Amino acid sequence: MRMVDIIERKRNGAELTKEELHTFIEGYTKGEIPDYQASAFLMATYFNGMTAKEQATFALEMLHSGDEVDLSLIPGIKVDKHSTGGVGDKTSIPLAPMIAALDIPIPMISGRGLGHTGGTLDKLEAIPGFKVELSEAEFIQQVKDINLAIISATGNIAPADKKLYALRDVTATVDSIPLIAGSIMSKKIASGTDALVLDVKTGSGAFMKTQEKAKAMVKIGKNVGMRCMAVISDMNQPLGNTIGNTLEIEESIEILKGNGPKDITDLVLTLGSQMVVLAGKAETLEQAREMLIEVLVNGKALEKFGAMIEAQGGDRNIIDDHSLMPQAKYQISIKAPKAGYISKMTADELGVASMLLGGGRQSKEDTINYAVGLRLHKKVGERVEKDEELVTVYSDQKDIEQVEKLILDNIEIGEKTNAVPLIHEIIK
Repeated sequence: MRMVDIIERKRNGAELTKEELHTFIEGYTKGEIPDYQASAFLMATYFNGMTAKEQATFALEMLHSGDEVDLSLIPGIKVDKHSTGGVGDKTSIPLAPMIAALDIPIPMISGRGLGHTGGTLDKLEAIPGFKVELSEAEFIQQVKDINLAIISATGNIAPADKKLYALRDVTATVDSIPLIAGSIMSKKIASGTDALVLDVKTGSGAFMKTQEKAKAMVKIGKNVGMRCMAVISDMNQPLGNTIGNTLEIEESIEILKGNGPKDITDLVLTLGSQMVVLAGKAETLEQAREMLIEVLVNGKALEKFGAMIEAQGGDRNIIDDHSLMPQAKYQISIKAPKAGYISKMTADELGVASMLLGGGRQSKEDTINYAVGLRLHKKVGERVEKDEELVTVYSDQKDIEQVEKLILDNIEIGEKTNAVPLIHEIIK
């Protein structure tokens, strides 16, 4: 079977067979198919898409290109959550211990950030001593012991996806729905969980056709026998009040203490309720939400977070003493230039402001400064007075002129406006 024939069939809009997709994935992973042919395939897919059957097969072929995690030794229905990412999105950190506190196993394989802010693993590494790299045996044992582990990918999971993602990045095909869906789902299926809740972001900086992307991922999950659903949530402003690694761990702890910002607490409860129902621990979303609130009130979720920190080598004392985590040298106040209502926040640009301070990566080789970031004192729809504190910048440099300008240029103050609903749609 020649690769040129596969490209031609996809160019002409044909539905590719399992054998054809296997030939492409296996050949490209082994280096037998050159980048120029793979690029042609990606572009043909970008313009012609894939059927639901093709998308499921494509994801499975990428999955089979490498290792798969065997979680069969962990009893119960294993549930995971994946977010397409966003500024201030620390939902996994409070969400996972809340679910685990309900005796639901959460084997979470997470990622790092590239761009605006750190990923879940980077945030957790702000905790002194916390290890994100565990062997598969250690990972499984920890989940058996405390129902919870959040780690980096083990072994050689979906190597085809790693190669293809790098090629998509330089061929303007990143935002292809079947390629996005296949990329995400191949890794999630490989991680061995039984059920998956997807948090798909929409808003400033998000890919277009969010609903289609969510539907594609849910279809792939169902086609391979996984319990799967998606929540489409807003990313037109940062999630929560903090951007930056130490700051977001602090905010996650406040959520687990029941004192977190309303927007992110509501999103965590929405995602968590779906996970609890998928795990068979509640019959209705209302019942699941009440169970989650209970583990916040009685402290079991916070205790589970402490147990995970300790199990992965971290200092659980950071729960009550945030100063044990990296701290910025300076806290610089940005004041509102006029009175009015916050009418708009450009989430991505505020994320870039944190990155410029050192809180994110511009390249994979960059080292993250865990201490720096932003604390937002106002969100969309809230009133602010002239010279009232708008943002606190946590920085290791006194000169933040560029960062200050970026912040003020991307927080608009005007007439009163209604905040965009946080949850846009549920897809099952």
